Amino acid sequence: MPATIKTAAEIEKMRVAGRLAADVLQMIGEYVNKGVTTNEINQICHDYIVNVQNGIPAPLNYGSPPFPKSICTSVNHVICHGIPADKPLKEGDSVNIDVTVIKDGYHGDTSKMFVVGKPSILTERLIRVTQEALYKGIRMVKPGARLGDIGHVIQQYAESHNYSIVREYCGHGIGANFHEEPQVVHYGKPNTGETLEEGMCFTIEPMINAGKRYSKVLPDKWTVVTKDRSLSAQWEHTLLVTANGVEILTLRDDEDIERVHNH
Repeated sequence: MPATIKTAAEIEKMRVAGRLAADVLQMIGEYVNKGVTTNEINQICHDYIVNVQNGIPAPLNYGSPPFPKSICTSVNHVICHGIPADKPLKEGDSVNIDVTVIKDGYHGDTSKMFVVGKPSILTERLIRVTQEALYKGIRMVKPGARLGDIGHVIQQYAESHNYSIVREYCGHGIGANFHEEPQVVHYGKPNTGETLEEGMCFTIEPMINAGKRYSKVLPDKWTVVTKDRSLSAQWEHTLLVTANGVEILTLRDDEDIERVHNH
């Protein structure tokens, strides 16, 4: 299945959904504090998406078994798909909050790393390198580029810092569906994989571990952790391939990267 090419009307809806997802991450930051539970964070995000944005939280009841919450909260050695729970956050915890909003039938999907209080030097470095890896991947996006080009720069950058790339989970096409073609892996060789075309929408969402790359799924069938219990970080954006570059549909105000990158 090739990736779908979005129409102008669909792109407008993707921009709106992306903006809303970004707004949730901007809103929630002040609540990520010592003693707060990820369940409380989930409830705040849920209420904001449903009542303020008049949107739908895509993760809720998604998949099999149905995901039980409205966002994913992945703390410390959790790689992705962490289920919000009643354990209070503690000083130094790192938490990825992954938000997907459906608005007018279209999806905006984005995640951000937060730290409770002051991060350790190791935590801060992993989080920073992971965001930089995402940005390096984003800057490769343009018509005629290939998915392997994106994966390659992300892998090279992470491994140059002696980190490892999680391989079992990847970015994905997105639109009227939460997950569409293509699969966007965060490792690979240049000049391999699908060729990008104007109008494609997909996520880039590298998961990078301070230790080894291996992961395992907990018995809840969702939570993915590092096998060696090393720290993991992730950042995610939803992207649109434009005529001569890329537009970040989920850009936040706190970011130091241009929304539209032309080559």
